Amino acid sequence: MAVLQMLLLLCAGSSLAEDLFSPNVNIIAELEKLKNMDERIQKLEESLAKVFSENEALKTIVHDSQNKLESFQTENEAKKVAFSAGLLESGTGYTGPTNALKTLVYKKVFSNIGGAYDSNTGVFTAPIKGAYYFRFYGHTHGGTTMAVSLLKNGETQCSMHAWKPASNGNASNGVVLTLEIGDQISTRLWANTWVYDDPASYTSFGGFLIFPL
Repeated sequence: MAVLQMLLLLCAGSSLAEDLFSPNVNIIAELEKLKNMDERIQKLEESLAKVFSENEALKTIVHDSQNKLESFQTENEAKKVAFSAGLLESGTGYTGPTNALKTLVYKKVFSNIGGAYDSNTGVFTAPIKGAYYFRFYGHTHGGTTMAVSLLKNGETQCSMHAWKPASNGNASNGVVLTLEIGDQISTRLWANTWVYDDPASYTSFGGFLIFPL
């Protein structure tokens, strides 16, 4: 009986030892799996960091592109310059004569693209450097003399003249000028002369930017 008990104890001990030293779970393999997972997580973090960095760079590119587009739009709008205006906003009548040169103020504005013409002063102010074309027309009735000059910064550039026509008299002139930013263009009626206008806008002034310089 004692021998049988001894044999049973030996068998049980042998089985327990086998369980301890030969476990069902392969610890080394599991540790290797954890190591591989950690490496994958690290690579994923590196990839995410790269994506975030590229995203910030893309934001910078988009921001710069928007600024350039806005700048281009602003420059493009500045290049749109043109105006045309008649002397009298309404009614019929003569302007003049006066004892001195008189700046003509054209009140009936047909167009003023770019807002460079001031209908309160009759003066056009160049918003950008460029080549501009200007033309002005005048009308007078029989027996009255009309003479008008176009001036750049107060200096006469060209003139038109009608000397006491027998009936109606018309005259016009035009010029291409190179203007700097802020240069001013206006027209002036000569002393002791008249100019006539009515709703047909016989007397008018206009100009436009040909191209920037």
